[in-house]
Amino acid sequence: MHKRMQALLLGSLSVLASGSAVSADAPELRVPLGFQIQKVADVPNARSLAMGDNGTLFVSSQFAGKVHAVTDVLGEQPRVYLLAEKLRLANGIAFADGDLYVAETGRLLRYAAIESHLDDPGEPEILADDLPTGGKLHSWKYIAFGPDDKLYMSVGAPCNICDEPDYGLIIRMNADGTDREIYARGIRNTVGFDWQPEADVLWFTDNNRDMMGDDEPPGELNRAAQAGLHFGFPFCHGVDTVEPEPELAALGQCADSEAPVLELPAHTAPLGMVFYQGEMFPEAYQGQILIAEHGSWNRSQKVGYRVSLVKLDEAGQRAISYEAFIEGWLSDEKASGRPVDVLVAPDGSLLVSDDKEGRIYRVTYVGTEKD
Repeated sequence: MHKRMQALLLGSLSVLASGSAVSADAPELRVPLGFQIQKVADVPNARSLAMGDNGTLFVSSQFAGKVHAVTDVLGEQPRVYLLAEKLRLANGIAFADGDLYVAETGRLLRYAAIESHLDDPGEPEILADDLPTGGKLHSWKYIAFGPDDKLYMSVGAPCNICDEPDYGLIIRMNADGTDREIYARGIRNTVGFDWQPEADVLWFTDNNRDMMGDDEPPGELNRAAQAGLHFGFPFCHGVDTVEPEPELAALGQCADSEAPVLELPAHTAPLGMVFYQGEMFPEAYQGQILIAEHGSWNRSQKVGYRVSLVKLDEAGQRAISYEAFIEGWLSDEKASGRPVDVLVAPDGSLLVSDDKEGRIYRVTYVGTEKD
């Protein structure tokens, strides 16, 4: 079966988890039976998450212009530290070799040996001050270190829909900001990516354009099996949704770009994603994908506002199911929270950020009577 047809067939697939449990600590939220969810910390405008070597959770606060650290996030007495403030849309954070990396719209910063200086991190080293900004829209960055020890960074399109060849990219560079190169093109706005276990293949979410109605175009879960692929923006969205602006549609054809592994419902706003590699959840979750769906902002009936689970086939290349993992942030068209990022903690639990309420949640597996 052609890969575009595979993705199209899966685009509308939605299987609800069988049974659910409600936590007394977060009564509005529902997780599958055997799981528990609880709030572990309050962090204003909590966005991207990164984990330090000593168990410190780092949290960006994009619109607040701050970066925080949370110690003992898996214990009984979490403590929140303010590391930096007055930053410009500092969404992207990453941790490597003891150092914290922070991406503003135009700068890449490094805080050396950060876990030893939470009380007084000092001024960061400026690794780069010429990152592409492209105005306000989608100018925030998402960053993560890949298995090649390169730092990968999103460069969002500076528009709802436009042709700007220097934007709509994933780029990569050395840890010190040097030797930048384009890894993937045709990506409107990714705010989450991760590498598939063992295969070391990059997967990422993408938010497609607005103003095409309630049900078009779809969001995307993509797989970049190699460098140099083009994922369709701005001429193609999802599997085969052609851009309605003629001059942009003429830039290419859907058949010539890389199709998403899975089309996600329009306007769900998929952001952070992670492959589950912990030891706490049941075996069925190993190697599967969890996605934070931030939720719609301009749809007549709201969608998203949940964490979803995508299960893959044995080869790890095709999506075979798509279902809710955490839901309850949306009720009667009112949103009590907006999940942004997901991270597997060292003990195998799942950490989730919520930028609307400024919270960090932790999901644990406690088992069922069948276990």
